[in-house]
Amino acid sequence: MSTDADCLFCKIVAGDIPATVVRESQRTLAFRDISPQAPTHVLVIPKAHHQDAPSLAADDPSAMVEIINEGAAVAKEEGLESFRLVFNTGAEAGQSVFHTHAHVLGGRALAWPPG
Repeated sequence: MSTDADCLFCKIVAGDIPATVVRESQRTLAFRDISPQAPTHVLVIPKAHHQDAPSLAADDPSAMVEIINEGAAVAKEEGLESFRLVFNTGAEAGQSVFHTHAHVLGGRALAWPPG
């Protein structure tokens, strides 16, 4: 499994930084966002380091499918009938940690477009 020693999420996967884990599979980890933007805000990440969603999809398409399935499982476990699953790619799109992650957002009406 590839890792990046400077990556915040790789450090969470390694157990070096604590997180409130809500689900874990062999290849993924889901944990609560420390700055939630909705009543439910969980991040789902691959344990292996990939910079963003397109690179994960290109390098390991089955892992991308697993991220989406785990996001849906989180939403179900959180009791969400409606939810948003978001991948930000690049700094201008709001990606602040450059390790692929999906945001599972729900628990209130989510306006579209956001902001």
